[in-house]
Amino acid sequence: MKQVLFFSLNFIFFASIVSCKKENNAKKIFEKFAVDKNLPQNDTIKLLPKYPELKLYRKERLESKTRTAYIVQFAGILPMDNYKCSSELKNDTLEILLNNNNGFFGNGVLVKVFENNFLIKDIDPKTLHGEIKFMKTKPVYQKLILNKTNFQKNDTVYGFIDYNTKVERFTKDFRGYFKALVK
Repeated sequence: MKQVLFFSLNFIFFASIVSCKKENNAKKIFEKFAVDKNLPQNDTIKLLPKYPELKLYRKERLESKTRTAYIVQFAGILPMDNYKCSSELKNDTLEILLNNNNGFFGNGVLVKVFENNFLIKDIDPKTLHGEIKFMKTKPVYQKLILNKTNFQKNDTVYGFIDYNTKVERFTKDFRGYFKALVK
């Protein structure tokens, strides 16, 4: 009886230590974002309305007539710059999707912004039609700059992202400017 009680107490003690370590690791992926009220005046953002929005597949319904993002990703040999931005307010969290989904696969990130913090989730390109899944990565460096801290529906979010992470056997470097109407 004493051995079972001793084993149970030790198990609970070690389980609580492991759970505390997991909680600490989860908290480390949240970062504070910077605010730059002059971001809408940035040269790259000023150029976005001069170009039409990218159409990534034939039957795609465009949400914006003009370009919403200029982001360059290096993940291997060739850089990719065919990203689009959309944003949506869900309760108190602003979700910014920077993606190049063509209806069958996509690549990019989902940025969740709340209470002056942000979290970046990497989109898994290995998905079914119309599906968005996320994959585990190991962020090396992440920086987000937005034009303000609080957003309402129909506001325009302007931003800059600089994100470097390890994905499976390579490094993903994701950097650029974006703007979108908050839905």
